[in-house]
Amino acid sequence: MQLGKRAILSFMLAVGAACSACTDQNQSRTQAAPALQPQSSLPIVAVAQVISQKLNTMVELPAQLAPYEVVDVFPKVAGFVKWIKVDVGARVGKGELIAQLEAPELVARKAEAQSRYQSAEAQLVSAQAKLAADKATYRRMSAASKIPGVVAGNDLEVAQKTVQSDEGDLTALQKNVKAAQDALRAAAQLEAYLNIRAPFDGEVTARYVHPGALVGPPGGPGAATPLVRIETLTRHRLLVPVPEYDANSVPQGREVDFTVPSLPGKRFHAPIARVSHSVDIKTRTMSVELDVQDPRAQLIPGTFCHVAWPVHRSYATLFVPSSAIVNNLERIFVIRIQNRRTEWVDVKTGETSGHRVEVFGNLRVGDTVVVQATDELQPRTLVIPRLAPSEGSE
Repeated sequence: MQLGKRAILSFMLAVGAACSACTDQNQSRTQAAPALQPQSSLPIVAVAQVISQKLNTMVELPAQLAPYEVVDVFPKVAGFVKWIKVDVGARVGKGELIAQLEAPELVARKAEAQSRYQSAEAQLVSAQAKLAADKATYRRMSAASKIPGVVAGNDLEVAQKTVQSDEGDLTALQKNVKAAQDALRAAAQLEAYLNIRAPFDGEVTARYVHPGALVGPPGGPGAATPLVRIETLTRHRLLVPVPEYDANSVPQGREVDFTVPSLPGKRFHAPIARVSHSVDIKTRTMSVELDVQDPRAQLIPGTFCHVAWPVHRSYATLFVPSSAIVNNLERIFVIRIQNRRTEWVDVKTGETSGHRVEVFGNLRVGDTVVVQATDELQPRTLVIPRLAPSEGSE
């Protein structure tokens, strides 16, 4: 009986061990299965090829209108504002009198210069009369000296020297008259500067002073305050900041269309007139100016505008679908597929042409990139690429 019990116990232990071994083998097979990752479980992604083409498109750029000419009007002499007839919004013509100053010292200076000029002229007239008289005396004595004993030789020589001295005095007085005349003209010009005139046709956009204010030229009394600001009305500069990628393809002389928010539905045209040929290191843009003629004065300086800017490259650049660009605030990249695994490639974007974006980075023509890219698709992920329908058949 004991042998029978032992045999049964041994049989049961053997069966238990066999079942345990089978269970461990099944568990190890179950755990190993995910490592094989069947192809049916891999994500399928739509891809497109990187292409190369010459860019020839129109892009919208922001711009700002500025007056063609703008100036803060300062007087050329110091003085007190006697009156000023213009205010903000007044239209003025070139040379129009807009204000007058008071400066009594300039009036006194002109009067003094006038007096000196008149005195110099009187002395000149007196010298001219004396020279004429002395010349007449010398001629008579010279004629009489031909008769022996009538005129002493010494007297004739004295008369000749007198004429020569008079001629020298006359020359000096003529120079004095010229200097006095120039001084009078300068004093009159300074007095004329008390009349403030518009430097060009335009509109007063700011008025800084009122009667009684002290004003003056830069560096003098009252220099900190101009009288008014005047801007042109019918001609403007349209300032366009062109991105550095497009700085070498500015078609100077070409007419460009632009719109302004204050005049919806209207389109304006202006030629590209001036190119700075210098990129601002802060904004990475190059300033370009359009010469805007506005004979009806519809446009307002300072207005923000939208410009339809032509972009053309004489060489080919790389393009990818717009949706292939990922910007996660830390980097801008596309997801390239190599050997069915994903790779993030940093790029810089250029212009847009249709549904494609110009890119610059470590890419080559024919590279395959994910069309609907997202940063959720991590690098080194194994995927099944499928060519997007727009690029070809699956």
